Amino acid sequence: MTISAPPPAAAELDLDPLRVGHKFARLEELRRAEFPVPGLFCLPVTEFDQSLEAVGRGLSADRSDPAEWCAAAARSLESAEPTGALAAHVLAEFDEQIGAGNLAAVRACVVPNADGVGEDTADDPFAGMSESFLYVPRAEVLSAVARCWASAFKPEAVQYRLLKGIDPTRARVAVGIQRMAPGTRSFVAFTRDPRDGDERCVIAAAYGIGEGVVQEKADIDHFFVDRATGQVRTRAVKKRWMIGPPPQPLQPVPDHLADEPVLTEQQAREVADLAQQVENHFGTPQDIEGTFTPDGALHLVQARPMVVAPPESARPVYWGNHNITESYPGISSALTYSQARVFYQKAFTDLYRRMGVPERKIRADGHRLARMIGFLDGRVYYRLNDWQVLHGRLPAFDLVRTEWEQAMGITGAARAHRRRPKSRIVASFPVFLWHAAGHRRATRRFFRWWDQLMAEVYATDQATVEDLINRYHRVWEEAGRHWGVTLSNGLYMGLAIRAGKALLQRWAGAGPDLFVGLLCGGRENRSLASARAAIALAEQVSALPELRERVLAPHTEDGDRRIWADIAAGRHGTELAGAVQAYLERYGDRALHDLKLDETTPRQQPSMLVGVLRPFVRQGTTVAGNRAAEHEQAEQARQQLRQACRNPLRRAVLHALLGVARWGIRVREDARFCRTQLFGITRDVMWRLGAELTAAGVLAHPHDVVDLTVEEVVGAFDGTVPGPPLASLAALRRTERERQTTVSPHPTLMSVPGDGPLATALRSAVPVGDSATEDGSGPLCGLGSSGGRVRGRALVVRDPSVAPDDCRDRILIARETDPGWLPLMIAASGLVVERGTLLSHTAITGRLLGVPTVVAVPKATTRIPDGAWIELDGGEGTVRLLTEPPGADTHESTVI
Repeated sequence: MTISAPPPAAAELDLDPLRVGHKFARLEELRRAEFPVPGLFCLPVTEFDQSLEAVGRGLSADRSDPAEWCAAAARSLESAEPTGALAAHVLAEFDEQIGAGNLAAVRACVVPNADGVGEDTADDPFAGMSESFLYVPRAEVLSAVARCWASAFKPEAVQYRLLKGIDPTRARVAVGIQRMAPGTRSFVAFTRDPRDGDERCVIAAAYGIGEGVVQEKADIDHFFVDRATGQVRTRAVKKRWMIGPPPQPLQPVPDHLADEPVLTEQQAREVADLAQQVENHFGTPQDIEGTFTPDGALHLVQARPMVVAPPESARPVYWGNHNITESYPGISSALTYSQARVFYQKAFTDLYRRMGVPERKIRADGHRLARMIGFLDGRVYYRLNDWQVLHGRLPAFDLVRTEWEQAMGITGAARAHRRRPKSRIVASFPVFLWHAAGHRRATRRFFRWWDQLMAEVYATDQATVEDLINRYHRVWEEAGRHWGVTLSNGLYMGLAIRAGKALLQRWAGAGPDLFVGLLCGGRENRSLASARAAIALAEQVSALPELRERVLAPHTEDGDRRIWADIAAGRHGTELAGAVQAYLERYGDRALHDLKLDETTPRQQPSMLVGVLRPFVRQGTTVAGNRAAEHEQAEQARQQLRQACRNPLRRAVLHALLGVARWGIRVREDARFCRTQLFGITRDVMWRLGAELTAAGVLAHPHDVVDLTVEEVVGAFDGTVPGPPLASLAALRRTERERQTTVSPHPTLMSVPGDGPLATALRSAVPVGDSATEDGSGPLCGLGSSGGRVRGRALVVRDPSVAPDDCRDRILIARETDPGWLPLMIAASGLVVERGTLLSHTAITGRLLGVPTVVAVPKATTRIPDGAWIELDGGEGTVRLLTEPPGADTHESTVI
């Protein structure tokens, strides 16, 4: 924003509301953010101060009668037009910003005093208490400036300030001069219904200029735009008058327009989108003014915080755990939740910073980042309202919003109503492409950094308490500066997959089954490498007859410990002993639910590895065979593509896009493995500190540490823990955690009243979307994610501690899986899960293993009886219940 003579101060002052007022600071901020704001410049409040000082000699020093003093000040200021250097500067800026032959809107804005009171603040919009002059030519702009100065003391403003207990004689104004948009349809829009605060955009529109709407001089139509569906409800009147430019402000509406709504439905949606983007930008409900010019262009001329009527009930909060249960299924401990919360806050802060979200917005969103996940009766949930706002700030996010909502399980009323207009998406694309261009390089740097950090952290197990605490802080501080690279991968990968699916359908007429097959192949990711490392160990065990017999014999936990002790001691050969030790060093943190810090992994209990190897030994699984199955599926898909798309150039484009998608999927799985290691380090540190606290008598048992938060554990050594003794606190939480295991979980997606304590509000939780359907009716359809057809018996797995042997040749039915399910998934002949997308862990692993897989099958664990014979089509995404076994052999699955 240009500041008047003397020459403008530093650029950062342009946005300082203490100089130019909130109204003009906000407009300039929006203009810089590429909102359609006409050009403007401003006379800061210092010019008003100088003008008032110049006329002050004729005013009484006695301000005991504020109304009389203000009236005298207004009369004096009205004739105090800028002169000299200031006048010359105003006219020069008019020529540059407005154009000598154009017209301007000249507006006043009350600037905050030391008490913080000013126009267009969040607490007091103050609307209508200062003056505006429209269609002002260059010759009259200086006079309009003086009248704006005088409006600081207009009778209505004086009365308003006296009513509010504010000294009206201390009012100060800045003056903004903005290019006049010759509007033919003007509007005022509210991002909330001003009557009840409901989440619908309310638009008041009239033909002509905005003054006709604001001052209710024109006949006005109202439009109500549903933010969730985009549906427009119109309340139109028969128009008699419109507002036009002087000298005839009131003009009749042409006959052919009198009965037509001022705005089309598309224009109403465009206004609602613009209003919502302004709300997203500032983070509070908005009242905006704007106009459509004859060419159909939309212009934004004012924006202020709106005064919302107290709603009958607060805005609902949407909670969901559709895919977070892949990481934190069932009941989680306080230790697990507290660290998960830190992870989301740090990782996504780094993501938003890397993707170009301004630092000031990240700071303003600090409270949202701190509550991205919540702890609802022992279960981890996403607080979806905050995710929608935070992700909405990412450039080009709306291009993948639909896929993201599907992955998060967001349906119905919880879906986004904060969508950017297409023009805003296009405008954000250069920033997006700039970040995308360096993504591969940044990813390589991330994994190099991570591997080096892991090598240093696990260099020795000999560590003092101080070493352990420093290790914890170092790892998490560094992770907070790097992890956003892995999260941005999801956005780029999503776009590549979206483009690949669209082109595959257009050029090859192919559905999702072929697309899924084409995602197979490529370099091995770290998650799959851990599984194949276990298979390689199983091959070594199988080559030793005595050991193989011991592993396959009826087993107990104590027996597995003895087998492990013999292997580790080298009694079955030093080669195997070295191999299992290398496996533990590299993959020891990988286990069922390995992000839950209350769960044991092979790093803490190495004998668990015997149970991991047992199904591979029994089935005779080999690394070569596993790789061959993956290669065969990929080759079949490539042959299908050659037959469906004969054009080699188009095939090359498809292969390039799918190559990007495969690379992104591999990066995603690699990052997931790194996350396993990150939480593995934390588990190792926290459990060791728990042992120290027990030895010191602070805790009754080392495992009680899982019922403390990470802040409490570390604080016990740092001296930063207030409250009751930790032993009592842990015992109380353990009792509550045990109780929560007996309570039915909340819906997967639910709406909770936004007022009052959450514990109370949860009693009024309402299922949303698919969660509201309790009967589970409808076909057994989901999202095909790994091709192939298989018939076999269903094994409904609600507790993944089931032995892998029990999954042999069975079709696993589960709510979701995590990387620790790999032994079960390798043993199974098919996978059906209630949640997930093409990019979920289940889908990716199913493809890599060549196991037919269907994800996102609603209520699969309740609709498919355990032991039922079913037919699974991983390409079509269907699951069919069979009335009888597929053949004589009822103990094995049949691949079709």
